[in-house]
Amino acid sequence: MHVRLERMFTIIGGDGKEYGPATAAQVRSWIAAGRANLQTKAKALGTDEWRALGDFPEFAAPAVPPPMGGVAETTMVSPSGAALAGRGARLGARVIDWIIELICTVPGLLMIGPDFMRIVTAAMQGHEPDASELNLTRLGMGGLLLAGGWLLQLVVQVWLLSVRGQSIGKLLLRIRVVRLDDTKAGFVHAWLMREALVTLIGVVAGLLPFVGPILLRPGFHLTDWCFIFRDDQRCVHDLIAGTKVVQA
Repeated sequence: MHVRLERMFTIIGGDGKEYGPATAAQVRSWIAAGRANLQTKAKALGTDEWRALGDFPEFAAPAVPPPMGGVAETTMVSPSGAALAGRGARLGARVIDWIIELICTVPGLLMIGPDFMRIVTAAMQGHEPDASELNLTRLGMGGLLLAGGWLLQLVVQVWLLSVRGQSIGKLLLRIRVVRLDDTKAGFVHAWLMREALVTLIGVVAGLLPFVGPILLRPGFHLTDWCFIFRDDQRCVHDLIAGTKVVQA
């Protein structure tokens, strides 16, 4: 009589450490508890090949029958089960955030506008601007108002992303940023890595002489955005931060 033993698995946790060997049932309990997901790297006991958990038949998602009436199901679902946010909603949320950022800086821009144009005109003509023609008080107050308005919206956006995984635009369109296992993204993943780090990479690329501002920085951001057309709809900033965007 042959006894079939259940396979054991070792996984790599989010902290980079190996856990196991564990039975398939125990690994499934880790998935249910959010400690692992179908993209977690694992290997069967007695082998050296690391694969995603979803590649093993023990953890493969069950086949879903087609909807009644022959209507195709169009909702994209991430490996852990949360419905992915639509591409249109993500673009709309980003545009809303840009508009809010612009609105918050408009008062300062209007105040410094006339003096700023005099400075630019003088620079284009190759000489220093005439200080007597500049309203330095208005220029200083406008600069403070510009910086204050921008910082105010930044603080609000960072707080919302850290607490809810949503910017104002994402909140209005009911989508949010989460980790790959659907847990809260928090400050580090939702803003520091996903927004600030990616912006910094673009700025550094733009500082390179000649090709930076006209090729490298636009090319980096365009590549970042085009990654949304992948099956998992994760842009470069999502890959860097280990996040995805789902319906709230």
